[in-house]
Amino acid sequence: MNERDFWQLVEACRPATPDPDGDELAAVLTARLGKGPVADVVGFAEQLSWALYRLDRREFGEGLSDDQFLYTRAAVVAAGQEEFERVLGDPERFGPYAEEFVWAEALLYVPDEAYRALTGEEWDRGTRYSYESHANTAGWASA
Repeated sequence: MNERDFWQLVEACRPATPDPDGDELAAVLTARLGKGPVADVVGFAEQLSWALYRLDRREFGEGLSDDQFLYTRAAVVAAGQEEFERVLGDPERFGPYAEEFVWAEALLYVPDEAYRALTGEEWDRGTRYSYESHANTAGWASA
C-alpha cells in the first residue's frame, strides 16, 4: 500500500458524522482490512507509522506526555490527508487537537486487530518508522 492508497482508504472509511475519537473510523478500517490480504494490513501499518512519525516534532509535542502526544497525532491522521497536510504546514493547527484532548487512540490498533481477524494470530509487528513519541530524533533536534 502506497501513501496515496493509504489516504484514499482513510477517506473512504471516515464516517459522515463527527467522530472525534476515531472509534468509528478505526472499526470500519479494521473491518475492511480484516478481509485481506495481509499485505494490505502490513502496508497500512507502514503508512500509518510514517504519517505519525512525520508529526513527531518538537513544535507539536512539547509539553505533552508521550501518550497524549501519540493519541493526538493519531487524531490528526484520522482527520484525513487534507487536515494532516495543513497541520504539517502550520504547527498552530495542532494546538486545538492537544488543547481539547482530541485523541484517536483506536487508530493505532487497527493493523493488529485486522491481522488477528485475518490470521487468528497475534501480530508481533515492526514498522520501518516508529510512531512512538520522540522517535523522530530529527524532529526533536534543537534548531
